[in-house]
Amino acid sequence: MNARTEILDRIRVALGDPVPAVPVPRSYLRTVQCADPVNLFADRLVDYRATVHRCDGDLPATLATVLAGSPSLVVPPDLPAEWLAGYRGPVRRDGDLAPLTVAELDATASVLTGCAVAVATTGTIVLDAGPTQGRRALTLVPDHHVCVVRVDQLVTGLPEAVAQLDPRRPLTWVSGPSATSDIELNRVEGVHGPRRLEVVLVS
Repeated sequence: MNARTEILDRIRVALGDPVPAVPVPRSYLRTVQCADPVNLFADRLVDYRATVHRCDGDLPATLATVLAGSPSLVVPPDLPAEWLAGYRGPVRRDGDLAPLTVAELDATASVLTGCAVAVATTGTIVLDAGPTQGRRALTLVPDHHVCVVRVDQLVTGLPEAVAQLDPRRPLTWVSGPSATSDIELNRVEGVHGPRRLEVVLVS
């Protein structure tokens, strides 16, 4: 018997409740219908003040344009080299010799990653420290996060996303740039993560 069961049993005895436990229905909605999830996802991101770039083929060229003004870049150790073919600034791979320190990440202008899954109806991107994503600190410390999302990684609703994810992995859920509000509802960005989020949506 665990503590929860013991507490509930004591409540039933105190209430004199003779009613047996009733099975709880688990027929939750597993899918969400959406005629155009790609455009819906892009619209949600824009609502959250993220910037969306459409890419129909040449990903290195698109990334070179997005990162053109960035003086420094950090990437996960397994990020494909061809993604960086057009970028002309200095690049550091996290963990080449040792994981970058928080101070080193803080001094870096931008980070470029992929993602695990994205959700159209909420405009949410989920990272799980898997391929092309790196560790969590990599995407939370630098001020500018560029994230590549392939349309085949896009699902319509949250239940579909959760079904694809392993809850034992370090999950980071991103819905736009980091933002919070003070008591007077003044919006402050960049407190809990990147101040700027740019999403490259690859068809």
